Amino acid sequence: MQDFSRPIKRETNQFIFGIRAVIEAIESGKELESLFIQRGLNGGLLIELKTLIRERNISYQQVPIEKLNRLTRKNHQGVVAIISPITYQNIEDIIPLVYERGEVPLILMLDGVTDIRNFGAIARTAECAGVNAIVVPQKGSAEINPDAIKTSAGALFKIPVCRVDSLYKTAKFLQESGLQLISCTEKTDETIYKPDYTLPSVLILGSEERGISDDLIRISEHLAKIPLFGEIASLNVSVSTGVVVYEAIRQRTKK
Repeated sequence: MQDFSRPIKRETNQFIFGIRAVIEAIESGKELESLFIQRGLNGGLLIELKTLIRERNISYQQVPIEKLNRLTRKNHQGVVAIISPITYQNIEDIIPLVYERGEVPLILMLDGVTDIRNFGAIARTAECAGVNAIVVPQKGSAEINPDAIKTSAGALFKIPVCRVDSLYKTAKFLQESGLQLISCTEKTDETIYKPDYTLPSVLILGSEERGISDDLIRISEHLAKIPLFGEIASLNVSVSTGVVVYEAIRQRTKK
Protein backbone atom coordinates (compact mmCIF):
# COMPACT_ATOMS: atom_id res chain seq x y z
CA MET A 1 0.00 0.00 0.00
CA GLN A 2 1.27 3.51 -0.80
CA ASP A 3 2.80 5.49 2.04
CA PHE A 4 0.94 8.81 2.21
CA SER A 5 3.26 10.33 4.78
CA ARG A 6 5.76 11.62 2.24
CA PRO A 7 4.86 13.20 -1.11
CA ILE A 8 7.03 12.12 -4.01
CA LYS A 9 7.91 15.27 -5.92
CA ARG A 10 10.63 17.56 -4.64
CA GLU A 11 11.10 20.16 -7.35
CA THR A 12 10.46 23.88 -6.94
CA ASN A 13 7.77 25.68 -8.94
CA GLN A 14 8.32 25.57 -12.69
CA PHE A 15 6.60 27.69 -15.30
CA ILE A 16 5.43 26.00 -18.46
CA PHE A 17 3.91 27.92 -21.33
CA GLY A 18 2.25 27.20 -24.63
CA ILE A 19 -0.94 25.23 -25.19
CA ARG A 20 0.69 22.00 -26.37
CA ALA A 21 3.26 22.06 -23.56
CA VAL A 22 0.54 22.43 -20.93
CA ILE A 23 -1.51 19.63 -22.50
CA GLU A 24 1.50 17.33 -22.41
CA ALA A 25 2.27 18.27 -18.81
CA ILE A 26 -1.28 17.41 -17.72
CA GLU A 27 -1.29 14.14 -19.66
CA SER A 28 2.02 13.14 -18.06
CA GLY A 29 0.47 13.52 -14.60
CA LYS A 30 2.07 16.80 -13.53
CA GLU A 31 0.30 18.63 -10.69
CA LEU A 32 -0.63 22.19 -11.68
CA GLU A 33 -0.54 24.76 -8.92
CA SER A 34 -2.05 27.44 -11.17
CA LEU A 35 -3.25 27.66 -14.77
CA PHE A 36 -3.78 30.96 -16.58
CA ILE A 37 -5.56 31.24 -19.95
CA GLN A 38 -5.78 34.45 -21.94
CA ARG A 39 -9.24 35.95 -21.90
CA GLY A 40 -10.94 35.69 -25.32
CA LEU A 41 -8.50 33.08 -26.64
CA ASN A 42 -9.92 30.45 -29.01
CA GLY A 43 -8.86 27.78 -31.45
CA GLY A 44 -8.89 24.03 -31.91
CA LEU A 45 -5.92 23.33 -29.66
CA LEU A 46 -7.45 25.42 -26.89
CA ILE A 47 -10.64 23.34 -27.15
CA GLU A 48 -8.50 20.25 -26.64
CA LEU A 49 -6.89 21.82 -23.56
CA LYS A 50 -10.22 22.88 -22.06
CA THR A 51 -11.68 19.43 -22.64
CA LEU A 52 -8.69 17.92 -20.84
CA ILE A 53 -8.87 20.24 -17.83
CA ARG A 54 -12.60 19.63 -17.57
CA GLU A 55 -12.03 15.86 -17.58
CA ARG A 56 -9.24 16.17 -14.97
CA ASN A 57 -11.23 18.71 -12.92
CA ILE A 58 -8.44 21.29 -13.08
CA SER A 59 -9.33 24.88 -12.21
CA TYR A 60 -7.99 27.80 -14.22
CA GLN A 61 -8.18 31.56 -14.39
CA GLN A 62 -9.03 33.63 -17.46
CA VAL A 63 -6.74 36.65 -17.42
CA PRO A 64 -5.75 39.57 -19.70
CA ILE A 65 -2.69 39.07 -21.87
CA GLU A 66 -0.82 41.66 -19.79
CA LYS A 67 -0.76 39.28 -16.85
CA LEU A 68 0.69 36.50 -18.96
CA ASN A 69 3.31 38.85 -20.33
CA ARG A 70 4.33 39.71 -16.77
CA LEU A 71 4.75 36.02 -15.97
CA THR A 72 6.96 35.30 -18.98
CA ARG A 73 8.40 37.13 -21.97
CA LYS A 74 8.49 33.95 -24.04
CA ASN A 75 5.89 32.91 -26.62
CA HIS A 76 3.20 31.66 -24.23
CA GLN A 77 0.42 31.39 -26.87
CA GLY A 78 -2.04 32.67 -24.28
CA VAL A 79 -1.50 29.85 -21.77
CA VAL A 80 0.83 29.71 -18.75
CA ALA A 81 0.85 27.07 -16.00
CA ILE A 82 2.81 26.60 -12.81
CA ILE A 83 3.76 23.07 -11.79
CA SER A 84 3.33 22.41 -8.06
CA PRO A 85 6.41 21.46 -6.00
CA ILE A 86 4.34 18.83 -4.16
CA THR A 87 2.00 16.02 -5.10
CA TYR A 88 -1.53 16.56 -3.82
CA GLN A 89 -3.11 13.48 -2.27
CA ASN A 90 -6.63 12.11 -1.77
CA ILE A 91 -8.21 12.37 1.66
CA GLU A 92 -10.39 9.37 0.75
CA ASP A 93 -7.21 7.26 0.60
CA ILE A 94 -5.58 8.69 3.72
CA ILE A 95 -8.36 8.10 6.26
CA PRO A 96 -8.54 4.29 5.82
CA LEU A 97 -4.75 4.12 6.05
CA VAL A 98 -4.74 6.08 9.32
CA TYR A 99 -7.31 3.72 10.82
CA GLU A 100 -5.36 0.68 9.56
CA ARG A 101 -2.27 1.95 11.38
CA GLY A 102 -4.30 2.00 14.59
CA GLU A 103 -4.14 5.79 14.87
CA VAL A 104 -6.88 8.24 15.81
CA PRO A 105 -7.26 10.60 12.83
CA LEU A 106 -6.48 14.29 13.32
CA ILE A 107 -7.14 16.32 10.17
CA LEU A 108 -6.68 20.04 9.61
CA MET A 109 -9.08 21.80 7.22
CA LEU A 110 -8.28 25.36 6.09
CA ASP A 111 -11.13 27.44 4.72
CA GLY A 112 -9.87 30.41 2.71
CA VAL A 113 -6.36 30.74 4.15
CA THR A 114 -4.64 32.51 1.25
CA ASP A 115 -1.54 34.01 2.83
CA ILE A 116 1.45 31.96 1.70
CA ARG A 117 3.56 32.47 4.82
CA ASN A 118 0.65 31.73 7.14
CA PHE A 119 0.03 28.54 5.21
CA GLY A 120 3.68 27.52 5.44
CA ALA A 121 3.74 28.18 9.19
CA ILE A 122 0.53 26.17 9.65
CA ALA A 123 2.00 23.24 7.72
CA ARG A 124 5.11 23.33 9.92
CA THR A 125 3.02 23.21 13.09
CA ALA A 126 0.77 20.47 11.72
CA GLU A 127 3.71 18.26 10.72
CA CYS A 128 5.45 18.75 14.07
CA ALA A 129 2.23 17.79 15.89
CA GLY A 130 1.65 14.67 13.82
CA VAL A 131 -1.49 15.88 12.04
CA ASN A 132 -2.43 13.29 9.42
CA ALA A 133 -3.31 15.64 6.57
CA ILE A 134 -4.18 19.22 5.62
CA VAL A 135 -7.29 19.77 3.48
CA VAL A 136 -7.62 22.91 1.35
CA PRO A 137 -10.08 24.04 -1.33
CA GLN A 138 -9.29 23.93 -5.04
CA LYS A 139 -10.02 27.67 -5.22
CA GLY A 140 -9.30 30.31 -2.60
CA SER A 141 -6.28 28.77 -0.94
CA ALA A 142 -2.64 29.82 -0.66
CA GLU A 143 -0.40 28.84 -3.52
CA ILE A 144 2.22 26.28 -2.60
CA ASN A 145 5.39 27.87 -3.91
CA PRO A 146 9.02 28.16 -2.76
CA ASP A 147 8.06 30.81 -0.16
CA ALA A 148 5.47 28.47 1.36
CA ILE A 149 7.96 25.59 1.32
CA LYS A 150 10.61 27.73 3.01
CA THR A 151 8.24 29.03 5.69
CA SER A 152 7.13 25.47 6.40
CA ALA A 153 10.79 24.46 6.93
CA GLY A 154 10.20 21.67 4.44
CA ALA A 155 7.10 20.34 6.22
CA LEU A 156 5.08 20.60 3.00
CA PHE A 157 7.28 17.84 1.60
CA LYS A 158 6.33 15.59 4.53
CA ILE A 159 2.68 16.16 5.45
CA PRO A 160 -0.06 15.14 2.98
CA VAL A 161 -1.94 18.09 1.48
CA CYS A 162 -5.34 17.33 -0.08
CA ARG A 163 -6.87 19.82 -2.50
CA VAL A 164 -10.63 19.30 -2.91
CA ASP A 165 -13.45 20.77 -4.98
CA SER A 166 -15.78 21.24 -2.04
CA LEU A 167 -14.83 21.57 1.61
CA TYR A 168 -18.46 20.94 2.53
CA LYS A 169 -18.63 17.60 0.67
CA THR A 170 -15.26 16.58 2.08
CA ALA A 171 -16.37 17.49 5.60
CA LYS A 172 -19.48 15.33 5.15
CA PHE A 173 -17.29 12.45 3.95
CA LEU A 174 -15.09 12.83 7.01
CA GLN A 175 -18.14 12.81 9.28
CA GLU A 176 -19.35 9.63 7.60
CA SER A 177 -15.88 8.19 8.24
CA GLY A 178 -16.34 8.73 11.97
CA LEU A 179 -14.60 12.09 12.47
CA GLN A 180 -16.13 14.98 14.40
CA LEU A 181 -15.93 18.51 12.99
CA ILE A 182 -14.61 21.21 15.31
CA SER A 183 -14.86 24.72 13.86
CA CYS A 184 -12.60 27.28 15.50
CA THR A 185 -14.69 30.45 15.46
CA GLU A 186 -15.58 33.39 17.62
CA LYS A 187 -19.29 32.72 16.96
CA THR A 188 -19.72 30.68 20.13
CA ASP A 189 -19.40 30.77 23.90
CA GLU A 190 -17.66 27.39 24.00
CA THR A 191 -13.86 27.47 24.25
CA ILE A 192 -11.37 25.18 22.54
CA TYR A 193 -10.92 23.35 25.88
CA LYS A 194 -14.44 21.86 25.80
CA PRO A 195 -14.36 19.32 22.91
CA ASP A 196 -12.94 15.84 23.37
CA TYR A 197 -10.04 15.74 20.91
CA THR A 198 -9.19 12.15 21.78
CA LEU A 199 -11.94 11.24 19.31
CA PRO A 200 -11.22 11.24 15.56
CA SER A 201 -11.33 14.94 14.71
CA VAL A 202 -11.23 17.53 11.96
CA LEU A 203 -10.02 20.95 13.10
CA ILE A 204 -11.45 23.67 10.84
CA LEU A 205 -9.89 27.13 10.69
CA GLY A 206 -10.82 30.02 8.44
CA SER A 207 -9.19 33.16 7.17
CA GLU A 208 -8.78 36.12 9.51
CA GLU A 209 -10.96 38.25 7.24
CA ARG A 210 -13.92 35.98 6.54
CA GLY A 211 -13.65 33.19 9.07
CA ILE A 212 -15.23 29.80 8.42
CA SER A 213 -18.04 29.53 5.88
CA ASP A 214 -21.56 29.15 7.26
CA ASP A 215 -22.18 25.79 5.60
CA LEU A 216 -19.23 24.26 7.49
CA ILE A 217 -20.27 25.86 10.76
CA ARG A 218 -23.80 24.49 10.42
CA ILE A 219 -22.67 20.87 10.17
CA SER A 220 -19.93 21.07 12.83
CA GLU A 221 -20.43 19.09 16.02
CA HIS A 222 -18.51 21.72 17.98
CA LEU A 223 -17.87 25.44 17.68
CA ALA A 224 -14.90 26.50 19.77
CA LYS A 225 -13.08 29.76 20.34
CA ILE A 226 -9.71 30.68 21.79
CA PRO A 227 -10.28 32.86 24.87
CA LEU A 228 -8.78 36.34 24.46
CA PHE A 229 -8.16 38.77 27.31
CA GLY A 230 -6.43 41.70 25.63
CA GLU A 231 -7.71 44.48 23.40
CA ILE A 232 -6.80 42.88 20.06
CA ALA A 233 -9.81 41.06 18.63
CA SER A 234 -8.12 38.01 17.13
CA LEU A 235 -4.95 35.98 16.72
CA ASN A 236 -3.04 35.37 13.53
CA VAL A 237 -4.46 32.22 11.90
CA SER A 238 -1.16 30.34 12.06
CA VAL A 239 -0.91 31.11 15.79
CA SER A 240 -4.53 30.05 16.30
CA THR A 241 -3.79 26.78 14.54
CA GLY A 242 -0.88 26.11 16.88
CA VAL A 243 -3.02 26.78 19.94
CA VAL A 244 -5.88 24.45 18.98
CA VAL A 245 -3.70 21.70 17.49
CA TYR A 246 -1.63 21.48 20.65
CA GLU A 247 -4.73 21.43 22.83
CA ALA A 248 -5.67 18.32 20.85
CA ILE A 249 -2.18 16.87 21.38
CA ARG A 250 -2.30 17.73 25.10
CA GLN A 251 -5.51 15.77 25.51
CA ARG A 252 -4.24 12.85 23.45
CA THR A 253 -0.99 12.54 25.40
CA LYS A 254 -2.41 13.26 28.85
CA LYS A 255 -1.65 10.49 31.36
